[in-house]
Amino acid sequence: MPYEGRAAVLNEAGRDVELEDITLEDPGPGEVLVKMVASGVCHTDLHVKNMNGMGMAFPILLGHEGAGIIEAVGEGVTNLKPGDPVVIAYRAPCEQCPACLRGDPRRCWVALRPKQRIRRKRDGALLSQVLRCGTFSTHTVVHSKAAIKMPAEMPLDKACLIACGVITGVGAALNTAPIFAGANVAVFGCGGVGISVIQGAKLAHAKRIIAVDLSERKLEWAKNFGATDVVNASQGDPVARVREIADGVGVDFAYEAVGIPKTIEQSIASLAYAGTAVHIGLPEDEQHVNLNFGNMDTGVYWNKATIKVCHCGDALPSNDFPLLAQLYLQGQLKLDEMVTATTTLDKVNEAFHAMEGGDVLRSVILF
Repeated sequence: MPYEGRAAVLNEAGRDVELEDITLEDPGPGEVLVKMVASGVCHTDLHVKNMNGMGMAFPILLGHEGAGIIEAVGEGVTNLKPGDPVVIAYRAPCEQCPACLRGDPRRCWVALRPKQRIRRKRDGALLSQVLRCGTFSTHTVVHSKAAIKMPAEMPLDKACLIACGVITGVGAALNTAPIFAGANVAVFGCGGVGISVIQGAKLAHAKRIIAVDLSERKLEWAKNFGATDVVNASQGDPVARVREIADGVGVDFAYEAVGIPKTIEQSIASLAYAGTAVHIGLPEDEQHVNLNFGNMDTGVYWNKATIKVCHCGDALPSNDFPLLAQLYLQGQLKLDEMVTATTTLDKVNEAFHAMEGGDVLRSVILF
C-alpha cells in the first residue's frame, strides 16, 4: 500500500528548502521503509543546497543523518522487522566492487542504494535522496543493509548523529589513519566532525590532542570533548604553534575537517617526520592545494609525509554503528553534549542559517 508523509525538499537551484507532501511506495526487494524519529542537520546537506544540488536531479529530498523505526520490509529482508530501531547509513558496502571482492568493504566504491520510491505528491515527481538516504522526511525508503539496528536502550535522537558526523570523525581517527597510543594529534576545524575526531583521538589514548580553529567558542567545545591544547588560528601562525606544543617537532597525525586549501596546507605542514595528514572536509569544485615538497623541515618529501582522504570514517556500518552506540551507553562517547539545538521539520532553513553562523555544534530535527 502507498504511504504518505511530509518532507523538506529542495525543489530548484537557488531556492530555500520547502515543506512538501510526499507519497512513498512499498519497499521493494531488499529495501525497508523507515518512520523517522530524528535527523541531524549536517554540513553536507548545506553543501547540496549551496552548490545547486551537487549534480543530483531536482527535486531533492535532503537529510542523511537519521534514525527511526522500521515500519515495513520488502521481499527477502530477514535482518530487520517492523518495530526495530535503526540508524541509516549512507555507505552500506555493495559486495560487488573490486574493494569488496578483495575483502575490503571499508573501501567500497559503490554503496547499496534503493530504487527511487518517494514522490512529490502534488505532481508525482520522483525525489532524489541525498546520499541514498533522504532523512528530512517523516518516512524514507532505504536499502535494508543501510538500516543498522540499534540497542533498544539507545535514544534515537542521539543515535542519529552516529550516521555521519560522529562516524566520520571517530572513524578518521580509528579507521582511516589509526592513532597509536601516546601519539600527538592536531585537529583543524572544531565543528561536529572535528569534535568527533577529538573524541576518537581520546578513545585511542593520544597523548596530546591539539584543537585548531578561528572560533573561541568552538575551541571551548573542543576542550570539553577532550582536547588537551587549543590554538586560535587567528592569533599568529597556527603551524608554528602546533609544532611547538607537539614537542617542537610536529604531530604524528593531523586531521583537517574544514575543507579549504589553507587548512589542508597547514595540517600537512604541522606533521612530524613520517606523520600522516587526513583530509576530511568537503572541498568545493576547482579548489587546489599548494604543497612544499623540498623544505627540509616541513616539506612533503623530506618530512616523509603521508596524505590520506577520509570518506565517512571508512566505516563498516554494520560493525561500527553498534560499537559507537555501545561506547555511548558505556559513557565513553559523548553524544548528548553534541546536540546544541533541537528543531522541527518546518524550520530546516533556520537550522542551516544557524550552522552557517557557527552557532551550533549540531541541530537535530525531531519528528
